[in-house]
Parts: sequence; C-alpha cells; structure tokens
Amino acid sequence: MTTLAHILVIDDEPQIQRALRTILGAHQYKVTSAYTGEDGLALAAAEHPDLIILDLGLPDLDGIRVCEQLRQWTQTPIIILSVRSEEADKVRALDRGADDYLVKPFGAQELLARLRVALRHAAKGLGEQETVIVSGNLSIDLVRHIVTLDGSEVKLTATEFKMLAYLAGHANRVLTHQNILNYVWGPEYRDNVEYLRVFMSQLRKKLESQPKHPVHLISEPGIGYRFITDL
Repeated sequence: MTTLAHILVIDDEPQIQRALRTILGAHQYKVTSAYTGEDGLALAAAEHPDLIILDLGLPDLDGIRVCEQLRQWTQTPIIILSVRSEEADKVRALDRGADDYLVKPFGAQELLARLRVALRHAAKGLGEQETVIVSGNLSIDLVRHIVTLDGSEVKLTATEFKMLAYLAGHANRVLTHQNILNYVWGPEYRDNVEYLRVFMSQLRKKLESQPKHPVHLISEPGIGYRFITDL
C-alpha cells in the first residue's frame, strides 16, 4: 500500500502519539514519533518528513523554540497541536513559522483536513506558483492584478489588492494580523489592528455576497485571517 506522506509527530504524550498513529496510519500516512524537542529536531534533519505535527509543551524545549529552530533550515509544513488555547500562544506560534494551529482535544477529521491543506500548499511551493487563485465565484489574477466576481471585474485600490493577493497567495493558511500589517503597510503598522479591520471590511463589502457572513475571507478571532479556496 502506497503511503500519502511522511508525518513527524513531536509530542511527549503517549496517548496522543497512539491516537495520531491510529488516525494517520488508517489514512495511509507514514508516522514517525519523537517525544522531546531535541529528538524531534534530530529526526526532522535525518528523515526529512513531509509535515511536522508539533506540541508546544515538550519536556526539554518549548515548542515555539523548536518551531524557530526548524524554520532556520526547512520550510516543511508545521501544524501545532497543543492544549494551549490562548490567542497569544497561537499568534506566537504562527508568527514563528507554524502553518496552522489546533487545540487539544481535536477532531480527527479537522486534523486530516488541515493536514491535507498544508501538504497541498507545500507541494505548490515546490513548483511554479499559481498566478490565478480561484475561490468559488471569485477569481484573482496575481500577475494582471485583475479580480473578478461572477465573471465581472471588481475594482480594488492598490492597497486592497495587495492585501487580498497576500492572503490568496497563502490560501487556506492562517495569517496573523501582524503578518498582514507588516507585509502590506510596513513594520511601523504591526500593532494597528483596527486599521487592518477597516480594510478587511472594505474588501468584504466588494467581494462577499454577505459581508457579515463571509465565505472567502474568514476571520480567526484574535489571531488574523484565512483566505479560503476549498469551497
């Protein structure tokens, strides 16, 4: 039986390791287990997994530190799986290079869906980047700077397009408020979340049929936004 991908799980809880081996193994993923941060870093370097599931509460190194060290040499997708549910912990992990964040206890189907998204994003990164992003009835041409909704062109300001293109270029991934502010407006705006909310409201009014119930530009409360293509 062919495996879909190789997953490295860095978590010190034996019951979590057993659960993940069962869930992932049943879907033809190869699973390697590490119970400490140091072992996880060594296995990541030796085995080059396709994706890493990382706990933050490890016995030797904080998971954030493990994430930072991994990002010094690899762009392998990292999904945080942690009991820490505070927004600040999620933001720190995502800002340090994690691709996604799930809180324990987690649903198996949600974990598998997040895993598939992260693997698809990584696969695209190995080839040519998509120049046209499609989300249901919304199409974004990143090269020609043209946005269409139901086949009709939508006029965006330069700033609105830059923000939309950044989100669409990282489709289905959470981008923190600070990530977006830094990219679109510069580091001096990193803490100006209200400024970002104003522009997001403008984008939703132009692109969402129901701006108060968006399907393309989704809020991650207290953390940031996610552009959805899997409609």
